[in-house]
Amino acid sequence: MRRPAQVAGITAAILVVGGTAASAVIFRPTPASHAPSAQADSVGREAAAVPTAAVAPQQEQQPLAATAARSHRKAHPQAEHLAAPIIKTGPAVAQVAKKPAKPKPKPRPSAIYLNPLRSVSNLLLERVDMGCDFGGSGPLYAIGDAVITNATSSSGGWPGGGWITYRLTDGPAAGLQVYVAEDVTPTVQVGQDVTPRTVIANMFNGGSGIETGWAMPDGSSAESQLPVAGGVSGGGPFPTMIGLNFDQLLQAVGVAPAPNYSQSGFGVLPAQYSGNWAAALR
Repeated sequence: MRRPAQVAGITAAILVVGGTAASAVIFRPTPASHAPSAQADSVGREAAAVPTAAVAPQQEQQPLAATAARSHRKAHPQAEHLAAPIIKTGPAVAQVAKKPAKPKPKPRPSAIYLNPLRSVSNLLLERVDMGCDFGGSGPLYAIGDAVITNATSSSGGWPGGGWITYRLTDGPAAGLQVYVAEDVTPTVQVGQDVTPRTVIANMFNGGSGIETGWAMPDGSSAESQLPVAGGVSGGGPFPTMIGLNFDQLLQAVGVAPAPNYSQSGFGVLPAQYSGNWAAALR
């Protein structure tokens, strides 16, 4: 017995022979009126689209990677926790580390030596001889901390009669003696401790002006008269080396240089006197 069956252009006949079923497939062309089913058409379109998808695999890599990442995070939530940045919130975040406060600058100490002529009215710069000569009037100060060793207004060896000496007790010239002579009236006494702010004498207009410079160690006269300084007395020659050295000290504390400061000096500068007072006072 034979039963024909037609499926999609294929004719099949089942033949029963001797109680056993045998099948035979007979291919027949599909009639033109029989159009492919929608399912077959869909399969065809998918098959046609395969080369296009293969040409542009990068377009789908990003969505696939994102999907894979989401799946990984769902499967391993602790990994996401470890990878995520740690952001602290609360009061601790608002606290900004404070920089250590800069130490307040210490007040600079006052100058060791000060200009002793700073309050003289109509100060007139004169020559350097054994010391430094000036004209004017007004108070005179010690140049630094010192002790008074002589104080008189009736010295016979100087015009005007004034003779004041003091030994410096501080700074680079400590131990050296300074004199102020001629038209001065002492305002201090022997043995008195003074500072750069102590008025030691008043300068008056007596016709001679004043002379100030380095004194002998015993305070008896100008240092230039000693043999160690060249033995130059009131008759010159001038300027003396020791006088120019004192003028250099006065310049270091703000006094203008004497008119003959640039001239060569006579005599000798003893070793105890600095050759650069500006550097010594820094």
